[in-house]
Amino acid sequence: MNAMSLMKIRSGWWSGFGIVVVLMTSMAVAQRGGRWWQNGGIETGRNGVPDWGIDQDFKRDVFTFVRIKYESVRGRGRGGGGWRTDYRDSDLNFSLRLQQLTSLKVDPEPIVLELTDDRLFDYPFIYIIEPGALYFSEAEVKALRRYCLNGGFLMVDDFWGDYQYENLRQQLARVFPERLPFEVPLSHEIFQCVYPLKEKPQVPAINAAYRMQNGEVGTWENAWDGSDTRTPHYRAITDDNDRIMVFICHNTDLGDGWEREGEDAWYFEEFSVKKAYPMGINIVTYAMTH
Repeated sequence: MNAMSLMKIRSGWWSGFGIVVVLMTSMAVAQRGGRWWQNGGIETGRNGVPDWGIDQDFKRDVFTFVRIKYESVRGRGRGGGGWRTDYRDSDLNFSLRLQQLTSLKVDPEPIVLELTDDRLFDYPFIYIIEPGALYFSEAEVKALRRYCLNGGFLMVDDFWGDYQYENLRQQLARVFPERLPFEVPLSHEIFQCVYPLKEKPQVPAINAAYRMQNGEVGTWENAWDGSDTRTPHYRAITDDNDRIMVFICHNTDLGDGWEREGEDAWYFEEFSVKKAYPMGINIVTYAMTH
């Protein structure tokens, strides 16, 4: 496990939530290797990420990170790595940081569910990654619509370019044919509720991030279709009360900022600390308070 010095993230305080503003990172928490698989391809083990206990009397009252397992029907070149991308270090690290940095009580064990699982409605927050080749079955369309309209929150992350966005748009149009995604302005509370962000964060995969000779930082990944990915987009679908129920993080990869925090000190400080964790914490805070 690589040692890292303490690194502070942007100060901020939201009185209703009690946020601690120092990112306590005396060591990087995720390591490669040491994994094993069971339960039909669902990875287990903590891979070096610290564990913590939860009050068993209130075990149903903790936040649990829920990743959605889905089917893809198009090739990897067009859709990416599918639902397992960044799994499971991303989910473990983000759960740990939520526990450390907020007053939320967080389950140390993230889980994987399908949209048609009856347990879905026990969890107010779900996460879908790399939807460039995602395809919902009719049963999944109905389940996701019911989940979101009954107060659930879906975060979609890590896909690049016009083709992959169009695939997601078409699938969401099957779920919400009467509701169109719209670009969320930076002034919206989801960007300001805990960490007041001055720009919409763009996080590239660790192997795509680089420092330019002029001191600027390359923050985007190339899309397979050649479309322009230099601008991150954060789009939303809202319910009748203007509550965001689907939050779409396009041309950015927050999950890599969580997963790869222990691999490179520069990437950690530039992307995990400044962008991926503040945006992720803002999203979860919004989801849990609306």
